[in-house]
Amino acid sequence: MDPNNIPEHKKAAMLTPRYDQTFPSLTAAEIERMRRFGEIARYKDGDMLFETGKPGPGMFVVLSGHVCVTQRDGFGHVSPVADQCAGQFLAEIGQLSGRMALVDGRAEGDVETLLIPPERLRALLVAEADLGERIMRALILRRVNLLQGGVGGPALIGSSVASDMVRLQGFLTRNGYPYHLLDPAVDKDAGDVVARYAPSAQELPLVVVPDGTVLKNPTLSELAHAMGMIGHIEKGKVYDVAIVGSGPAGLSTAVYGASEGLSIAVCDSRAFGGQAGASARIENYLGFPTGISGHALTARAFNQAQKFGADVMIPVTVDQLDCSRQDGLFGLALDDGQMLKARSIVIASGARYRRPEIARLADFEGRGVWYWASPIEGRLCKEQEVILVGGGNSAGQAAVFLASQAVKVRMVIRGGGLAASMSRYLIDRIESTANIELVFNTEVVALDGDAEAGLSRVTIRSRLSGEDDTLDIRNLFLFVGADPATDWLADCGVTLDRGGFVVTGVPANGQAVQALETSVPGVYAVGDVRSGSVKRVGGAIGEGAQVVAALHGFLGDASRPTL
Repeated sequence: MDPNNIPEHKKAAMLTPRYDQTFPSLTAAEIERMRRFGEIARYKDGDMLFETGKPGPGMFVVLSGHVCVTQRDGFGHVSPVADQCAGQFLAEIGQLSGRMALVDGRAEGDVETLLIPPERLRALLVAEADLGERIMRALILRRVNLLQGGVGGPALIGSSVASDMVRLQGFLTRNGYPYHLLDPAVDKDAGDVVARYAPSAQELPLVVVPDGTVLKNPTLSELAHAMGMIGHIEKGKVYDVAIVGSGPAGLSTAVYGASEGLSIAVCDSRAFGGQAGASARIENYLGFPTGISGHALTARAFNQAQKFGADVMIPVTVDQLDCSRQDGLFGLALDDGQMLKARSIVIASGARYRRPEIARLADFEGRGVWYWASPIEGRLCKEQEVILVGGGNSAGQAAVFLASQAVKVRMVIRGGGLAASMSRYLIDRIESTANIELVFNTEVVALDGDAEAGLSRVTIRSRLSGEDDTLDIRNLFLFVGADPATDWLADCGVTLDRGGFVVTGVPANGQAVQALETSVPGVYAVGDVRSGSVKRVGGAIGEGAQVVAALHGFLGDASRPTL
């Protein structure tokens, strides 16, 4: 093709890395195999196939004509993303679950398509394995390109170092949603929005969603609703399994359960991945000799779960588990007032980061005190010295990552060594990193700074000499363990140990129980929330796979009539 005759929007798409995999062309034979999964849909010149901020109808296979895909932000700006012609298809990973479209698709001339709705798209991916592999790869790469280009998401307006900006960025990043970060001091559109809405300091940052709606320093739930991330539960729907938590254990249960035909719902209050999702690099997980970030690993599992039809609901908080089973079903009371019904429950709610007893700690959370170390927090540490507290694997992974961002990382450890709590490969890595200093037998005893401006000083104390040392530190990372997230199980009869972790595998009333079953029949626990679990990503994933066999057994028994 003559380069001079290529449309500008197609040139833009062709600059995409791995273009052939991102925008593959289908053969006539492949399209013929796909016909049984969809229906013919025709559009006239200028018709919209899908629109930003509205639920996507599924995947379009272009049979004739071509479709222009463009980005439209909340300021009314339109820019090209791709041009899809006959033999190509239009969709990205969000269409597996019918999520809101992140871009616009407009017919240029008359267009004929094969429209495959989300449930049939999932069936296609499973039934046509080789074709499904190519499509799935393209769907994932398209979302990656949207993320890297900041295409299709909301605009966040404000200071990049403000605590609430970091909060919103972290939420969107960990859930795989693109966004634009705009500084009103240098961007005219952003400055105009700030001038028009005249927010107080507490109302920043502003968020402009693609339909033009402006939110003032929204909660995560408000942002999620504005973006269409949270849908309503279908009235009367009953799931085979409801999973609370989407860390490695919960996602593993969802993938294996959904792939074996169980109807699955997954609820999480923040983001998929749990604590593992914040790990900069996991190097001791089977099959990844060069290592993989926790977010990349759990994002693959998240996409797998959707591929097999699991309904993943984020952010949704479970307030209470109803075990009365008056209708033979368990109930999950959600924070939005809905009740989710299921025949069985898997507790995979993991653990919450432990907050040590340090005066004024709450004043600086999100303002210099952090419980995870992602690239967003790492960016705040450029040309700074930081303190990291903890001696486990999560602390070690965070220290190695932060050492690539900060001038110096002081690892403060209460004990006298690392060997009892950290993998050998991480100890070797830390000891060979010049800008990581190990400070043993020491603890943080005081914090100072301005509650608005953030942390500025940290005082540490030797547990041997009792001497204090006050350091100018603006970022403190705490990896001092976690407490189980089990308060939502109150009054349900699920037995907990003295630490609040869920007890499993203990015979009740003289009857044998499954290894992962709790004291309430039909309720299971996997991963970090379970008493006696290994507290490793590999162990959590293994338990998630293991519990599916027990679920099949329970659901089979539950379906039998009572004699």
